[in-house]
Amino acid sequence: MRIDQFEMERMQSTYENLVDFNLSESGVHPMRLEELLDDPADRDAVLGQELAYTQSNGTVDLRRAIATFYPGATVDQIEVTNGGSEANFIATWNLVSPGDEVVVMVPNYMQTFGLAKGFGGIVREWPMAERDGGWRVDLDRLASLVTHRTRLIVICNPNNPTGARVGAAELDEICRIAARHGSWILSDEIYRGAELDGVETASVWGRYERAIITSGLSKAYGLPGLRIGWIVAPEAVVAGFWSYHDYTTIAPGALSDRLARVALVPERRARILTRTRAILRTNLPVISGWLSERAETFSFVPPEAGAIMYVRYRTPISSLELVTELRRTKSVLIVPGEHFGMDRYLRIGFGPETEYLKQGLARLHELLIGISELASG
Repeated sequence: MRIDQFEMERMQSTYENLVDFNLSESGVHPMRLEELLDDPADRDAVLGQELAYTQSNGTVDLRRAIATFYPGATVDQIEVTNGGSEANFIATWNLVSPGDEVVVMVPNYMQTFGLAKGFGGIVREWPMAERDGGWRVDLDRLASLVTHRTRLIVICNPNNPTGARVGAAELDEICRIAARHGSWILSDEIYRGAELDGVETASVWGRYERAIITSGLSKAYGLPGLRIGWIVAPEAVVAGFWSYHDYTTIAPGALSDRLARVALVPERRARILTRTRAILRTNLPVISGWLSERAETFSFVPPEAGAIMYVRYRTPISSLELVTELRRTKSVLIVPGEHFGMDRYLRIGFGPETEYLKQGLARLHELLIGISELASG
């Protein structure tokens, strides 16, 4: 197996801790351990945790907590992984064989796109489009792409990088299209819970017997350092995924499993998601106002979920060149649209502390002024 370099992740891994302002992330400012462990009993439990191997598919208590988000799911339909990325990896590895067709919603987090190709799949792009004031899916186009050779349909809902949501009726139609050909659906729902209007995004779970959901604690929860993700799928499928997990990281860390159980206590989970939405609602007007003041350069569709703004720009420079120059001369990191196969777009994260966001945007402004002055000559 040979895989293409995951350009966005390599860029972030290389530079995100070296720049002054990292606006490349798609989650909110991370929680501190002391915020999560606000109950002395929880602190004592964590300090008393043995640093041993834990249940390799996630402790029963953690899987039980996760199952409550998916009506009708049982602990045996949950596989806990090291982050949502491992969940996507295991699912794609298990499902895709050489020659299988894989239809991928684009733009998208490009992990599954690269993995499907690496495992020998034939990838068909299903593009979203800007229309009616938002990013929309084209169900007729999907129906034309899915055939009896389609093994897997990959969606991201809420979507990365656009922040758009696919509604319940559209999900039902996606499931009907998949069912006509017996295709699986892999739905990455890691931004579910980070909706600006507070209305939880519809899930594929319970709509189709060949639906697989991946998610985790990194985006909506502000807990990326725990590296806790999960898969929700039919019991027999999860058992197969567990066998594949034995060949990767084997098990989540004992401390991460324990802390995830703390985070998912219903009352605390509600507080965490309230914190996330408060950050989004505070910072969205900041970045929206900044972009609107520069309408000659930028156009954008406000996101419905997630701490990401997908922006179209008119400056005469490629997105990769712009991002590289921004990092090199201004010490600010954002994501080029080229990493999603779409030049002249930028993905800007607006989840950090507000003043930090403002300072990062100010440096982007300085760069754009310099580019414009050079262009005008």
